[in-house]
Amino acid sequence: MTTTPMPEFPAGFRWGVATSAYQIEGAATTDGRGRSIWDTFAHTAGRIADGSTGDEACDHYHRYAEDAALLAGLGVSAYRFSIAWPRIQPDGTGPANPAGLDFYDRLVDALLDAGVDPVATLFHWDLPQALEDAGGWLHRDTAARFAEYADLVAARLGDRVKLWIPLNEPFIHMSLGHGMGVHAPGRMLLFDAFPVAHHQLLGHGLAVAALRAHGTAPVAIANNYSPVRLAGDTDADRAAGAAYHALHNRLFTDPLLGLGYPEELGLDPALVRDGDLDVIAAPLDALGVNYYNPTGIRAAEEGSPLPFEIVPLTGYPRTAFDWPVAPDGLRDLLLGLHDTYGDALPPIQITESGCAYHDGPDGQGRVDDPERIAYLDGHIRAVREAMDAGVEVTGYFVWSLLDNWEWAEGFTKRFGLVHVDYATQRRTPKSSYAWFRDRVIRR
Repeated sequence: MTTTPMPEFPAGFRWGVATSAYQIEGAATTDGRGRSIWDTFAHTAGRIADGSTGDEACDHYHRYAEDAALLAGLGVSAYRFSIAWPRIQPDGTGPANPAGLDFYDRLVDALLDAGVDPVATLFHWDLPQALEDAGGWLHRDTAARFAEYADLVAARLGDRVKLWIPLNEPFIHMSLGHGMGVHAPGRMLLFDAFPVAHHQLLGHGLAVAALRAHGTAPVAIANNYSPVRLAGDTDADRAAGAAYHALHNRLFTDPLLGLGYPEELGLDPALVRDGDLDVIAAPLDALGVNYYNPTGIRAAEEGSPLPFEIVPLTGYPRTAFDWPVAPDGLRDLLLGLHDTYGDALPPIQITESGCAYHDGPDGQGRVDDPERIAYLDGHIRAVREAMDAGVEVTGYFVWSLLDNWEWAEGFTKRFGLVHVDYATQRRTPKSSYAWFRDRVIRR
């Protein structure tokens, strides 16, 4: 970590932190909440690294006031959280569950009382299990159900939410949940998962219209991006890199910005009905960028079902996830988006940026995490470098406020600025919490 002063950012730049519902809320059967695909997946033997579930997670459902106080103490201007669809519609259809809306009503008010802007994500992967049983995102009807859910939430919260994000990382939900089977719902369809891409995007576009019918808050999307680093210099390697780039970075960006789907991916044209692309390309007020690391790519071996091979990148520090720490990848990604989409690119907000390390309290109860501080320092500086080169970036959200239940990894990975003792639910701000407050926000 450099000791040079943190670069200046414009007045009004949005500093925030992010979480998601299933990872922190717990209260899985409280107040009428229905079952989600992650409840089913986590309770299936062998799916989660440590055999845990999100049944209790960080018990945020009961401790949200304590967590709002942590946000106030941190000094962030915004908090990105997600709304659990099964809390609002236990089966994914029909009228809203009043108790579910009441919880988010209380949360939003607590945030505003703390001086923190509520930034609400509508779908962070917790599809109601009843909708999955009816076909899930493989079926077009789920897009319409998503718009109805968005309408119910916006009717209640639209007067106070400051930024809406209908979808979080649709690429990851498609690829890990439906392509490779390592996330819920656990399908292994490879490229037959493409309908999930189109139906998520169609649902996003329909939700944009529903949200805008209930207020003037801006609307974005939170996409996961990973710049390609070639692990070879042949024409085949370059073709493999282009294929992966189209799949990971363009599939969920080109159509949002009015360019249609990348032709090289070969999506079944029967998926896309007249008017779909216009719905998907509803103007965005911001593009959310989630960045963790670049991806090493080389040409696939003959007979591989994929047109590329993902390989480890060497020469970088590693996180507890064994991901390479590469701040220059974030800078290059932002410059690439700017160069590729030009005037069609809306302002960017970094909606997730963070790292997992095996940190815990010492004998005095202090949690020092210098590696996380170094990670954030480098990535924040990379954002400033991209801004200096002409990219419009208006916010940066750290993943995450709290250590939490990390999907298929269970409780084995810690991303938080605040340590959570899962046995007692005690919250302990780490040294990165103080660093982010004092060095970044209040500098």
